[in-house]
Amino acid sequence: MNHNEYGLSRNGKLRRSIYKTLRNELDYALIQYGLIDSYQNHLDAKVEYKFVEKRQLKPRSKVTEMESELNNGFIVLFTETPVPSDMKKYIRYFDSNKVVKENLPEMVLSAPRVAPDLLKIQKQYEHAKFYDLLKSLLPVDYALLIQQDAASRKRVRYVLSHFHVRIDWLIDFAAEALGKQLRYISKDLYEKGERYAEEMVERLFEYYSFHHTVSGRRTASTVAYQLLSQMAGIASLYVSSSEARTLSKLYEDGISKFCLVKMPREHIQLMEKTLERKDFRKNYLIHETEEYGVAVFHVVYERNEHSTPPADGRMRELQPDVQWLKVAEQLLMPKAGAADCGPLDYFTIYDQQDPFKR
Repeated sequence: MNHNEYGLSRNGKLRRSIYKTLRNELDYALIQYGLIDSYQNHLDAKVEYKFVEKRQLKPRSKVTEMESELNNGFIVLFTETPVPSDMKKYIRYFDSNKVVKENLPEMVLSAPRVAPDLLKIQKQYEHAKFYDLLKSLLPVDYALLIQQDAASRKRVRYVLSHFHVRIDWLIDFAAEALGKQLRYISKDLYEKGERYAEEMVERLFEYYSFHHTVSGRRTASTVAYQLLSQMAGIASLYVSSSEARTLSKLYEDGISKFCLVKMPREHIQLMEKTLERKDFRKNYLIHETEEYGVAVFHVVYERNEHSTPPADGRMRELQPDVQWLKVAEQLLMPKAGAADCGPLDYFTIYDQQDPFKR
């Protein structure tokens, strides 16, 4: 994966800037569907929403919860360049699951937000009703694929090309690829024995901020992103877990997690008074009760020397007791309509006395 923009051509830099701009907008669309709409589902059903506990956002945390049909789960792959055809045996995108009228299930075609006769242009990211199509396809099982339109030669264009995309790469292959990348193994996952291989598999999940006991979408996402990282361009993967109640974003700079947080009334008042945010409730809170407000919380994780390739390129040994990630940022996200507002520091994971100061 090419992170370095200095070596890109002028057209390459243009493509990357377009990609990152669209990705920023995609963040908000998926936060809406994965978190805010899920919260509204609970309100409509008169079922108490279970907020993510702070300990669940710490590195290496283990979440064991029941899945709920009220929480919207999905996987979205978004690649800067077209996915190479030789990856089709692992990332299963074929003519049979292209986003075309003939392939889509009736539940999608009959959705009021979808125009079956306009799919060719509605599936283009630049179309005004692109998000309507995206939202209609998100409930379909497996993953959605958004990639550069290879057929568009005159301009950079992104398209929702495939749905029901299965991930069929083996976990062992993904762990082996990461082990070689980080210089913990040289040739084969099992070259240092089964226990070492098991540890490397566990570290693969930690590398992407998940506990090694997770299953389902988060397992598929871990494997898929390790595979996507071998592409020439950059890629992003979003996974919304109905068990963890988080939206995770895997991308070239690391990992982010979004979830809903319950803000006590005193924190809201302190934010309005101390930071002179008179419109804080309007621009940041998605719901309020007499006791608390609800906002979108963004956690950014940072890798350390144990989870990045060694500077000297030498082989090294796994150290079971060291963590590979740390919490780098804790932020309150503005609502999608508050385009002039930026994220605000909110240090709450480690129970700081003042959540608004580092």
